[in-house]
Amino acid sequence: MAANINEEHKDRVFKFLFGSPERLEWTLSLYNAINGSSYDNPDDIRLNTIEDVLYLGMKNDVSFIIMDELHLWEHQSTFNPNMPMRFFIYAAKLYEKYISDPKNKYNRYSTTLQTVHCPKCICFYNGTGKQPEKKILRLSDAFKGRKSDIEVTVTMLNVNYGKNAELMRTCKPMEEYAWLVAAIRRHEKITHDLEQAIDAALAEMPDNFVIKKLLILNKAEVKGMFLTEWDMEKTLALNGLENEERGIKIGEKRGEKRTRESVARDMLLENLPLSLIVKISKLSEEVVLKLAKKLGVTAIP
Repeated sequence: MAANINEEHKDRVFKFLFGSPERLEWTLSLYNAINGSSYDNPDDIRLNTIEDVLYLGMKNDVSFIIMDELHLWEHQSTFNPNMPMRFFIYAAKLYEKYISDPKNKYNRYSTTLQTVHCPKCICFYNGTGKQPEKKILRLSDAFKGRKSDIEVTVTMLNVNYGKNAELMRTCKPMEEYAWLVAAIRRHEKITHDLEQAIDAALAEMPDNFVIKKLLILNKAEVKGMFLTEWDMEKTLALNGLENEERGIKIGEKRGEKRTRESVARDMLLENLPLSLIVKISKLSEEVVLKLAKKLGVTAIP
């Protein structure tokens, strides 16, 4: 039976492969590859992903408990130095859920130290931008002023095909997923059509790949997930850091007190995206559209 994919907020293919209760053996394989361990019982993993937490229109990827550790995994196809803040917020939601559950018998008012699972944060990167095989991202890098009393570190692993060879050798599903992404990109350069590229890559995939049967069985859903991810990646590339920096500069204009309307007006005249104007000006979309009409300009979706 094909997996049910929410049409409004889609899962990523990464979560489909490594965050499903039906495929905990692949989750465990990736965990072992990252940690150099050799656990062999998938039932040791207890998924605790919060399904209604969204990031850029996509569901949170994977969270699980194994032994005394809480693992948080995220997949990114665009480098994001702000991932530690996302992990910080998401971990807080998970711990709040944990300590509020009576069955865990956590007493936040106890005079005795109450222990919790140790968090481990991993970001799997497979974007086209050049990144090292391993990189540590720190929340403290974002803090202004003196040394922080709060720290979150995220280990970013480059899982593009050909990177982190030992991890790939140990976890075949991840190696095959990396191969598939590379194949799709290769075919898209030739066809200039993502759907055709996905079809060609799946057809080219060797029959002995362990993930192939699952992907072919759920081909329509898998294509939908890839299309959503690719659209998001292109949106970030077009409307991301460069435009955001321009928007922030317009919003700040150092030393000048500005109204929200004046910020939105200048951003509209700069032909910046509607979503970014709403974010920077903190005006509603309806108000920005009315302002655009008044100015005689078209708000870019």
